[in-house]
Amino acid sequence: MTTTTTAPRALLAVAGFYLSSLAYPAGLPDVPAEEPEKTEFKFTASSYQSSVDNDATDFNLRISHGEHTGWIGRYADSNGFAQERLGYDNRQDFGLLRLVSTIEFGSGGYKGIAAATEIGGSTYAILGMDRTNLRTFYNLGFDPSDAVVAGIGSRAIGNTELSLFQVRENRLDTDRKATHLVWRYKPSQMQRITIDASRKSGINDDGSFVRGYALAATYDYGQYFARLARDQYANFSGSHLTRFSLGMRF
Repeated sequence: MTTTTTAPRALLAVAGFYLSSLAYPAGLPDVPAEEPEKTEFKFTASSYQSSVDNDATDFNLRISHGEHTGWIGRYADSNGFAQERLGYDNRQDFGLLRLVSTIEFGSGGYKGIAAATEIGGSTYAILGMDRTNLRTFYNLGFDPSDAVVAGIGSRAIGNTELSLFQVRENRLDTDRKATHLVWRYKPSQMQRITIDASRKSGINDDGSFVRGYALAATYDYGQYFARLARDQYANFSGSHLTRFSLGMRF
């Protein structure tokens, strides 16, 4: 997809290794349950280097308090497309069922909703679904939209989380799908390493069938984090993207 096609921010792709991150983005230090809730901020600045000379930037601010998270952001590319967005996540923990529901709006009339769940204990099932109003939006998560997600995850190994899940479009007959294998590891309380390897396939924007791969690595240290990713056929367009993000929590 190009920056002017319909797509949400890959709300479903986060349903496994990002389920908690929908409300508390990846890298936020664990907060002991006995501590009183406090407001947390996270700012992320991203640069997208495109193989088709359509480089872009994105800036995003998230504000979290308890089970509530709101965000505001702006994406702009060198072809002149720009879009502001805002959204809200609500996270609920019912023991063996953990649920995140999301709603997002973008300038130009875009609206999207999603729900993602974990079902189980240290080993859990991943299920989710999203829908949009098919208005123009740039997908910051780079997975199919208007899709369902299913997979499995585990936190049974100390300081480690593994998940395997697939995001599959089930509304627009594009046969688009992306399969993710994600490894998260905390070598210390101050550090976290996340590796997300994925494979995608489906009908490209030009009508051809493509297969591509992506690899993203994130390193968190204290309140700071950095992410580097390479994505073939990003958003099912002809562009191969190198993505770099820096951010901090405060």
